[in-house]
Amino acid sequence: MSEMKQLQPQLVWKWFTDICNIPHPSYHEDELATYIVTWAKSKNLFVERDEVGNVLIRKPATQGMEDKQGVILQAHLDMVPQKNEATVHDFKKDPIKAYIDGDWVTADGTTLGADNGIGMASALAILESNCPHPDLEILLTVSEETGMEGAVGLRPNWLTHHFMINLDTEETGEIYIGCAGGENANIQLPFTTQANTFTYHYQVSIRGLRGGHSGCDIHKNRGNAIKIITRFLAEFHINYPEFDFTLSEIYGGSIRNAIPREAFANIAFNGDLKVLEKAIADFSYTLRTEYAATEENIIFSLEKLESAKTVLEPDCAIKIIDTLNLLPCGVMRQSDVVTDTVETSLSIGVLRMEEKKLVGTILIRSLIESGIVQIRGQLQSLMHLTGGEVIFSGYYPGWTPQPESELLTLTKKHYSDVFGKDIAIKVIHAGLECGLLKQHYPNLEVVSIGPTIRNAHSPDEKVHIPAVATHWNVLTRLLANMADK
Repeated sequence: MSEMKQLQPQLVWKWFTDICNIPHPSYHEDELATYIVTWAKSKNLFVERDEVGNVLIRKPATQGMEDKQGVILQAHLDMVPQKNEATVHDFKKDPIKAYIDGDWVTADGTTLGADNGIGMASALAILESNCPHPDLEILLTVSEETGMEGAVGLRPNWLTHHFMINLDTEETGEIYIGCAGGENANIQLPFTTQANTFTYHYQVSIRGLRGGHSGCDIHKNRGNAIKIITRFLAEFHINYPEFDFTLSEIYGGSIRNAIPREAFANIAFNGDLKVLEKAIADFSYTLRTEYAATEENIIFSLEKLESAKTVLEPDCAIKIIDTLNLLPCGVMRQSDVVTDTVETSLSIGVLRMEEKKLVGTILIRSLIESGIVQIRGQLQSLMHLTGGEVIFSGYYPGWTPQPESELLTLTKKHYSDVFGKDIAIKVIHAGLECGLLKQHYPNLEVVSIGPTIRNAHSPDEKVHIPAVATHWNVLTRLLANMADK
């Protein structure tokens, strides 16, 4: 961690190190927010928190920049808490153990929080630096990763500037001017139980998947652990109809906006154990073949358990397996308007058994409203057929591109000057807060930029050190050359 503070630009890496040292998963950002507020007050800067916990810091223009357009720099305070199975880490108490690995900074067995810690660090470094800039407002929102609750509850009439630079993009050399909207779909399937009279009790598990961001990585053919394990169970039931088995428990994933890396099914049965062992071995071979290019560390295994007291009624277990096997997941449609961009997708991120109900959390994403409507209808039809229900919540709008905006023209010019070649203008299949913030402030001109981050929302997350330097150069150059009021 001390070595990170020697990286360039030092102020950015100093701030990122401080951020890593203070736990800040979603809904637990107060300690980090308090640290930032205390620092801002020590520098005699205007700083406030609104009713939902967002932080706003204002800094006057540097000398000679008073007549330039003011700018909002925006990032979010929270991070996604994901860890490898063998990693002992409490995200509410423990610092992130970040370290340098060649040209990258990554973490020891957990998410790094570069999403969006590096954007937050860049904004705070601007405040601390002597870089020329116009009037600045730094907006740091809470609970972005769990439903953009900070952006939803933003205090009205708080922001005063017309230009906003969102710092939550993860690819150098690209400017984002639009994003997908999204909505949570919470499925519930009732089940009934009985006393366990089966002879054997074993756990089928899948581990070692790459996971990742369920928007940015949804098109990369990565395995969804929940879907894979239910596929196995469905195919096993079809191929061995005489095999007498049921479930005692099935679960997987831990957060709605990450592709689940692990899933588990506890099964009770009376059949020949060798039949199940062979099916496991055959399916494991199938997985290694299908996912050879994307999931080199996949582990599909069988482990003996102590006998369970109760299990699901067998017919009920089969209905659950069939429903989850039919559940749509992944890319549903590519955009006809934006080249090489996913238009509509969905991903089940969490599966749990709670009080006689199987509960699953799905995140729907689409660049167009009708895409979300279509997926809602498919899920409602599936639940109607299988006796379950689906509850929709947490809707957030997409961000409609403004390709002719003055801020985009400025950003593209100065980014190209730093980068040495033309910059790609893109729309991202992920949720950024820009759409919600524009609902509060319809006249905002917004762009989103950031350094290269790989495998966000997974323990393989890493940020590219040279890209952070490029991002800093772009940001400082853009602020120093802002348009006149």
